Amino acid sequence: MTHPAFDVIVVGAGGMGSAAAFELARRGRRVLALEQFPLVHDRGSSHGHTRIIRRAYYEHPNYVPLVRRAFERWYDLEQRTGRHLLTECCCLSIGPPGGEVVTGVLAAAREHNLAVDQLLPVDLRTRFPQFRFDDGYSGVLERDAGFLYVEECVLAHLDAAKALGTEIHAEEPVTGWQATGSGVTVATTKDTYHAGRLVLTAGPWAGRLLGELGRPLRVMRQTILWFGTKDVAAFRRDRFPIFLADVPGGPFYGLPAIDGRGLKVARHYGAPELGSPEQVERAVRPGDERPVRDFLTAHIPAATGPLRYGQTCTYTLTPDRHFLIDKHPEFGNVAVAAGFSGHGFKFASVVGEVLADLVEKGRTDWPVEMFRFGRFGGK
Repeated sequence: MTHPAFDVIVVGAGGMGSAAAFELARRGRRVLALEQFPLVHDRGSSHGHTRIIRRAYYEHPNYVPLVRRAFERWYDLEQRTGRHLLTECCCLSIGPPGGEVVTGVLAAAREHNLAVDQLLPVDLRTRFPQFRFDDGYSGVLERDAGFLYVEECVLAHLDAAKALGTEIHAEEPVTGWQATGSGVTVATTKDTYHAGRLVLTAGPWAGRLLGELGRPLRVMRQTILWFGTKDVAAFRRDRFPIFLADVPGGPFYGLPAIDGRGLKVARHYGAPELGSPEQVERAVRPGDERPVRDFLTAHIPAATGPLRYGQTCTYTLTPDRHFLIDKHPEFGNVAVAAGFSGHGFKFASVVGEVLADLVEKGRTDWPVEMFRFGRFGGK
């Protein structure tokens, strides 16, 4: 079968790929997006109903300009599609005063003039009595935060891209790709396609598509759990915040109860690193509940009701837990976004812009220097 040449092929149509396809289509490019699974599937990292979005980024202050832009683009996507994608909710970071989370949030807030409130242990207990933390913990409250409806965000980007002419092929795995200075060829289980440029946003499968360049990438199985609470009203978003808790055995994070499933809580990291996504067990196991329930018993005792729902997701990790966003080191017409290490979805709307810049201009004005291939050594 003969296909017209596309300007850009996007491999992977999850959070980052859907955003890149939309942004390229918005710029007038002819785009083909390829997805190996059904659209908005649950085998990668772009599912689980909600994702936190926050500006005072403890992981590094350099993320703050990107997340500011991400907020703008999520609001723009809401206007464009008529979907409700982002709900405002304050975010409470809890930990030892000298710990990574509290010090990181305060550093980001100072550098970028973000409004936050520091909470002493007594303030933490008074303001949010649902929590139980001793005097070894303090808090930082950020009001300018919220959560994204993750599947709705992916669908919104895909629908907006399709409305602008993007061709989207679901359930069509990529088997290989080649690039030269004049274009790219992508082979799938169904056909072969040609384009001028290529964007690789394959999530846990990125390492495989990158060959030797993908060797630093690992995967990690994570579980997301929802628990019943003793007092439903006490855990609504007007009374209970998004939280990040830096505790032994953690960190843990959670979101308020926004529907009948209850309080969403999960441990961040803390599981073995794996070599491939096929090693990730999809079912939620009985043992997955234990560390989360232990955390709830110790620190949110009113949320130790029945486990109502659970899902697994897959982190794709870089060695330093920062993203990988860059041009391919050998092919200037190929851009890569991978290794979001369990904290990337909130940035998808701006990552789409960055990837479009990289394949169109070979550069971007957004601060992504710390996400380049070169930090891993080698070529």
